[in-house]
Amino acid sequence: MNALLSPSRSSPGRLALSALALAALLAGCTVGPRYQLPASASPTYWKEQKAAEGWLPAAPADALDRGEWWKLFGDPTLDELAARVQVSNQNIAAAVANYANAQALVRGQRAALFPSVALSGSGKRTGGDDTSPTNAFSASLGATWAPDVWGRLRESVNSASANAQASEADLASARLSAIGELATNYLSLREADVEIGLLDETIKGYERAFEITRNRYNAAIAAQTDVLQAQTQLANARATRLTLVRTRATLEHAIAVLVGAAPADFNLAAAPWTQTVPGIPTGVPTTLLQRRPDIAAAERSVAAANSQIGIARSAYFPSFNLSASVGSSASRVGSLFSASNTLWSLGLSAAQVVFDAGAIGASVDAAKASYDASVARYRQTVLAAFQGVEDQLTTGATLAQQEGMYREASGAADKTEQQLLNRYREAQVAYTDVVTAQVAALSARRTLVQVQLNRQTAAVALIQALGGGWQAEWMGGEAQATTQQQPSVSEPKP
Repeated sequence: MNALLSPSRSSPGRLALSALALAALLAGCTVGPRYQLPASASPTYWKEQKAAEGWLPAAPADALDRGEWWKLFGDPTLDELAARVQVSNQNIAAAVANYANAQALVRGQRAALFPSVALSGSGKRTGGDDTSPTNAFSASLGATWAPDVWGRLRESVNSASANAQASEADLASARLSAIGELATNYLSLREADVEIGLLDETIKGYERAFEITRNRYNAAIAAQTDVLQAQTQLANARATRLTLVRTRATLEHAIAVLVGAAPADFNLAAAPWTQTVPGIPTGVPTTLLQRRPDIAAAERSVAAANSQIGIARSAYFPSFNLSASVGSSASRVGSLFSASNTLWSLGLSAAQVVFDAGAIGASVDAAKASYDASVARYRQTVLAAFQGVEDQLTTGATLAQQEGMYREASGAADKTEQQLLNRYREAQVAYTDVVTAQVAALSARRTLVQVQLNRQTAAVALIQALGGGWQAEWMGGEAQATTQQQPSVSEPKP
């Protein structure tokens, strides 16, 4: 259908104006389904919270809400590195660019809701051998508008907005992942420094034991096998130390990349290891829906898929387009704006698909299937998030108990090693007993240090599982939950 209005006919003009008013009235219609937050598992308590009481440190309920969760570990170097990650990490930079792109797409979709106006003009001079030159000038102003009668454009805006919010959540995930990886690598590097120190002290002890056995052999008191065993112990300890040095270098290189620096330009000197295990408030499970960036991104993907159903359904209905223009042509520029040279027009067009062999229905079915898939992914993400928190609660409580046991085992192994070495000097035991005690003592010392690191990395993992203090603001009105103060728990006794 098309209506073209000219100055000589006023009845079609009234018809076009009426059509314009009707289009504006119908613009409030929409064919898309109303969006509702998908139902998902929502437990009222953490299963492993009770088992963790008494082993995990107490924490105020707003400890993670303060934002910079890495400061809970009390290490200034880690704080400095975390600040560099947020500025220079390239994965975060890519996520920032993706978010900016998503915001630009939203602005582009919103622009389609408004008319577009174009101004054009031309001027030319023509002539020939037998004709006098003539001038021709023209200017026109035109506008077109496709009224959003069935809500297709609004659904496109909603879909783009949801995708932008998902991109914002992805940015938060990138930050949380990068800083979490930094914290884990940094703490592992400091633990490697401690283990290297343990090996240095152990190697000194093995060197003294090797000297003792060699002197006893030279004095014909000990067998040569004692010397060989002591030499083997010393060589193995030195080799183990080199393995730790390699591990430390690898961790340092990884940290360099995280902070956006070339490994050759980055160095972390050995420093004391702050073995703080921070208290982390878990809140109630329902708060996880607003605090996990991956859950928020999955939920926004569901919202975007819901809007796509409305976009597909709108193809069942006719589309309308309104146009208007005013223009003038003259042989002189000064005459362009004369009323006698002005021509205007108004137009309304409509298009309706009559037969498409079921193509629109197939598009609607595909949109619905995509929506169902996004709902399933959302629910799976929620379940995996709950599992992650439960796993880390169990891990943290178990490691806290193990630390006390390993500390006791390490102390006993150190005493055994010293006593057997003294008895060997008195020729009361064979050197194989000393070797066995030395291996057990070194293993116990290293295991104790490693379980202390594991407690810290488990705390980092729990913080990540809880979202790192992030909050999805757009979900506040849909599933508002109140963070509850957890029961006070104390540090385990050594």
